[in-house]
Amino acid sequence: MSNQSEPKHPLKMFALNSNRPLAEKIAAAAGVPLGKATIKHFSDGEIAITVDESIRGDDVFLIQSVSDPVNTMLMELLIMVDAVRRASAHSITVVIPYYGYSRADRKARSREPITAKLIASLLEDDGVDRVVTLDLHAAQLQGFFDIPMDHLEATPLLAGYFVDHDLTDNLVVVSPDHAGVSKARRMADLLHAPLAIIDNRDPNKSTTSADAVIGSVAGKNAILVDDIIDTAVRISISAQTLKNAGANDIYAVATHPVFSQNAVEQMKASPLKKVIVTDSIQLPSEKQFDKVEVISVGHLMGSAIRQIYTEQSVGKLFVKEELDNTQA
Repeated sequence: MSNQSEPKHPLKMFALNSNRPLAEKIAAAAGVPLGKATIKHFSDGEIAITVDESIRGDDVFLIQSVSDPVNTMLMELLIMVDAVRRASAHSITVVIPYYGYSRADRKARSREPITAKLIASLLEDDGVDRVVTLDLHAAQLQGFFDIPMDHLEATPLLAGYFVDHDLTDNLVVVSPDHAGVSKARRMADLLHAPLAIIDNRDPNKSTTSADAVIGSVAGKNAILVDDIIDTAVRISISAQTLKNAGANDIYAVATHPVFSQNAVEQMKASPLKKVIVTDSIQLPSEKQFDKVEVISVGHLMGSAIRQIYTEQSVGKLFVKEELDNTQA
């Protein structure tokens, strides 16, 4: 019988252009250097990729967030997969810290595409064997794939920020709408805190009433929990809602810092004290400001890659660990 801790095929890992700093952290955690590849963008927008080392018979992991510029990053990934497959890799795993188009996960109105499913189909048709991703907009997106999918969770890391900074007293965890309750409840469970909800009846419009809160937040420190902060309109209005309802310090927590349009100005002007996000998306300097704290998911994703490569269970990365809460 073969030893699962000694795979037959060498491990190779490559980063594309979306988030090189995170890729380096993932590679360090997985214990392998990043491979060499040349990625060129021509003046007309076409992309050319060359893998600069042999990968014949190797288990190859490709790291790329489908983030701004979304379509360019997606095409880089698809072209790289094609290059790796044609170079006779044994297996191809794509590691997508941020799965762009994940919000287009259903037909909300007539004659709309389901783009999240289209992306899944493109990856499968391209020859991908496995997908590793982080905090999809809806967990059901895993069902869009007919290949193995590992869906990692950043909530324990984000909750750990409050433990590490001794901010676990007098907390309430708040969902900015009804759709996000399950994610907020996960955070509330980890921090042993009560749950409240902003009663936003139409979350697609990113607006809410300034006094619509379900639950007790007066006199408490509030943590607003979401998976993505995009324009920051909803999270900023929700913070004002909580302030009007008597909350003390207000924090926003999200896995993916898209920060589009004037999101930074929205959050600067809001009652938010801190905005805690992960590095699933690389933040350029113009999107960094004093309220932002970034928690790295590099070790989490690197550990997942190591478990997959050595054919060991990734399940322990999903186990609901109890945090060392100072209230205990």
